[in-house]
Amino acid sequence: MIDVSNVTISFEEENQTHVILDDVSLNIEKGEFICLLGPSGCGKSTLLNAMAGFLKPTSGEIKIENQIVQKPSMKYVTIFQNYGLLPWRTVQKNVELGLETQKYSKEKKAKIASHYLKMVGLEHAAKKRPAQLSGGMQQRVAIARALAVEPDILFMDEPFGALDAITRMKLQTDILEIAQDTKKTVVFVTHDIEEAVFLADRIVIMSANPGRIKALLTVQLPKHRDRTSNDFLMIRDKVYEIFNMKSHETIEYYI
Repeated sequence: MIDVSNVTISFEEENQTHVILDDVSLNIEKGEFICLLGPSGCGKSTLLNAMAGFLKPTSGEIKIENQIVQKPSMKYVTIFQNYGLLPWRTVQKNVELGLETQKYSKEKKAKIASHYLKMVGLEHAAKKRPAQLSGGMQQRVAIARALAVEPDILFMDEPFGALDAITRMKLQTDILEIAQDTKKTVVFVTHDIEEAVFLADRIVIMSANPGRIKALLTVQLPKHRDRTSNDFLMIRDKVYEIFNMKSHETIEYYI
């Protein structure tokens, strides 16, 4: 579904070329949950933004469903860490925002918004303003808003990074269930190893300076994962091991 081919992204500053991503290639299948995992500065958010159409590669190309990505599209929606809710709108009206470009009646927009608010467990908060909600609840509104336009792909850039640990774990479970129920393709940026192991079908492990794909790890665990199980902890430890390995070639693992 997503084909990243030999993508390099760089910029010029004071007569010097700074390479953010260097010759990155990646194929993502329809319905996969992919985590881009790596330290700050490895280019994982840059890669996500390029796939989402916010950045153009310096060289190489990105295709979604065999079409070169030129700009953002309603078929693939991005969810950021800062929620991006409009404070003067109610929760329901925030969810309806993306629907306003469609020729839907007022009643249909309200029905769609109610459906997705129920999916994220916030139907009771439809008339509230964002400031009346916790951070976790605001992020659920952002997820409902993204789902309301029925995209094929969800791009998520460290969406739970600003939340406390308990709320983060709850939302990890929620987004995993939503992705499974709706069969969405999800590309999720994180620097949290346990989060990646909990969520991903495949983990794309990146290295920095410049950003490259160091390893691809297929996580062969059940969809409902136990963070304390021996298998989970073994995969987590393997990811730590990969980060400490020195390699100039992308290695694939199936665990």
